[in-house]
Amino acid sequence: MTEPSGAAPLADETRLARAALMRAGESGDPLLGRLIEVCGPVEALAQIREGALTAEIGGRLAHDRGRTLRDVQAKVTGWRTRLLAADPVRDVLAGHERGARLVVPGDIEWPSQLDDLGVGRPTGLWVEGAADLRFSCLRSVAIVGARAATPYGVHVASAMGAELGQEGWTVISGGAYGVDSAAHRGALTAEAPTVAVLACGTDYCYPSGHHDLFAVIRERGVLISESPPGAHPTRSRFLIRNRLIAALSRGTVVAEAALRSGALNTVNHALTLHRHVGAVPGPVTSESSAGCHALLRQGKAQCVTNAAEVLDLIGAIGADLAPEPKGTVIPLDSLSPEARAVLDAIPSRGPGAGPATIAVTAGIDLQTALSRLGALAAAGYVQHGRQGWRLRDRR
Repeated sequence: MTEPSGAAPLADETRLARAALMRAGESGDPLLGRLIEVCGPVEALAQIREGALTAEIGGRLAHDRGRTLRDVQAKVTGWRTRLLAADPVRDVLAGHERGARLVVPGDIEWPSQLDDLGVGRPTGLWVEGAADLRFSCLRSVAIVGARAATPYGVHVASAMGAELGQEGWTVISGGAYGVDSAAHRGALTAEAPTVAVLACGTDYCYPSGHHDLFAVIRERGVLISESPPGAHPTRSRFLIRNRLIAALSRGTVVAEAALRSGALNTVNHALTLHRHVGAVPGPVTSESSAGCHALLRQGKAQCVTNAAEVLDLIGAIGADLAPEPKGTVIPLDSLSPEARAVLDAIPSRGPGAGPATIAVTAGIDLQTALSRLGALAAAGYVQHGRQGWRLRDRR
């Protein structure tokens, strides 16, 4: 929910409870998600602060998640310890001062497709930027791939991002070097919104070289994170945030990826969520495209080479069909079957041939052969000489 400029941010009990819980547990913690699902964020926070869950809720969580009561209690203890240093009011106010808003389930701006994550749904999202998150993600495509992208991968991602932006689609990616940044920049060149899903707080610029890029994204799109302000990126947070990239978009496209690329983790989330997956093929000798080729070979992704094919894959049935690729049209393509047969029957070397010989060779009657020979001569394909019909030199 976006606050008017200069207005105090909403600080209702539910919103503050979610802000506190985002400090208590790691992003995507299914046990915490299940606790919130069972008793709501306010009651969940109250029980964590008490240091123990009620017997009923504790037993239910242990049963649902396949854990022992001791395991559940250990998690609660860890959450409670983190809460000792949490100040949700400070987080909300600090976010408001820098232009960030806390979007939670039930807000108008909350993207409902995130609910597909079940207990892995974010507790809330910190959002910075001029665009509306929910509206931006209604028609969106995730473009992911290698950080150490080759010039080929950068070109593919930027061109695809620009083409999708021109068609009115939002590009979602992770804000990293390589394919991610190329996709964001491509969308921005088309003056389309783009969404960067970060593995750190929205107030922490990572990678540091993207300070200017993130500034432009704030102006035209949004930066989002489920990590609280000041949170630094970690390897686990990169992997966890990938589920958001997959869930927010209608489909994921891998522009370039090696066999051990983190982009394949995003693909696995997309497949689990029954989202479409496309992969761009690269040179068969390129290790940087081996991950894409594996996805295609395993049948986990469809081959896409441009934005039109991406929209054919993820767009509305019958409305976003890509044209069938065709080779270069040449004049011979317009000839009728009989004319082609006559043309093939005329010898390319040596003396020419008479109409009767041509008709027999072409397998048609003499009158049809004469008619087609006249049309071919008028079109400049053949010529008549003293020794009969010959092919015209068209060099």
